[in-house]
Amino acid sequence: MSLANRSPARRRMLLASDRADRSRELANILQNAGEVEHTSTLNMPENPEGRFSGVVVDIDLTSVNSMQVIRRKLIGKAYQALPRLFVLADALHHESTQAWALGATDTIRRPFDPESILHRVRYSFPETPDELSESEAALSEGVAAAQSVMVKIFEKLPAGNPLTLDDVMQVEKAILKALKRSTLREWLIAVNKHHIRSYRHCLMVTGYAVAFAQHLNMREHDQRRLARAALIHDVGKAYIPLSILDKPGKLTEQDEIEIAQHARIGYDVLSRQGYFPREMLDVVLHHHELLDGTGYPDALRDEQISDIVRMLTIVDTFSMLVEKRGDTPPMHHADAFAFMERMTGKLDMQLLQAFRPVAFGA
Repeated sequence: MSLANRSPARRRMLLASDRADRSRELANILQNAGEVEHTSTLNMPENPEGRFSGVVVDIDLTSVNSMQVIRRKLIGKAYQALPRLFVLADALHHESTQAWALGATDTIRRPFDPESILHRVRYSFPETPDELSESEAALSEGVAAAQSVMVKIFEKLPAGNPLTLDDVMQVEKAILKALKRSTLREWLIAVNKHHIRSYRHCLMVTGYAVAFAQHLNMREHDQRRLARAALIHDVGKAYIPLSILDKPGKLTEQDEIEIAQHARIGYDVLSRQGYFPREMLDVVLHHHELLDGTGYPDALRDEQISDIVRMLTIVDTFSMLVEKRGDTPPMHHADAFAFMERMTGKLDMQLLQAFRPVAFGA
């Protein structure tokens, strides 16, 4: 049975709230993703290890008392390894900051959108690995690892929480293992279910990049380089308004101009942190450059564009073409590849042909 079709009943969640009636709707939604044990924050079990896939916290994040109670519970060793999904009452920056300070691994907001919540839960709280086959367990862990970086990029980083090189490097092994033990097709099926377009795109690009590196029999060190570059290549989009990124219709010329700023924004953000090697910053800044000088933001040409940037440009372009974006239907893989073949002079054609088996095998 594939991971996508497996029954979700094996996932067990702890829902901790400071007011039972307020969380009843959420409990009903969560039951569609697995078993739910609903308890007050004061009565959270002392030894949750092995019993739960994760904890959902629904408390008043503006209440000092509620914060103190949940903090005492979550700082204990028994809870440290559990993923934590916090409920935010609204878009207030204060609540978001409090949740991340308490160790949130993801957040959801009121009013509840059931489909969105179930997507978040399934990524934040993967099924227990010993209930899955070896390949399914590797896939589940790899997708969850990559997803954790997306949360840090698109939610934590704009809220003022730094992204470190270690944040990215510590998930590489799980991603490489997932693509080696399962298949690119299974990876794409899993990540395509994500409801956030920017997350979905980065996860797809990561899958294609690692599969490309493995197809070329690159050393594991180089596979890791591709994985980390793919994960962070669109970091600047965390600072582009969602009204543009998730716009359902056609983008205006001004929208396109604003989105094009993401390469420079991402580079500037990561450069200020001082953690990231030049190669990764090069990918963030230049993954939209083209060999004939018509790309952006620096209109680089030919040998000014590094090999790793050329590879990421190919997988990024292909992923964009085969994804559903707003009201634009996805291209068939053969049509997308043919479109890229017509980009002679813009893309590295030798690398593109090397990518062919990956593109058609997905």
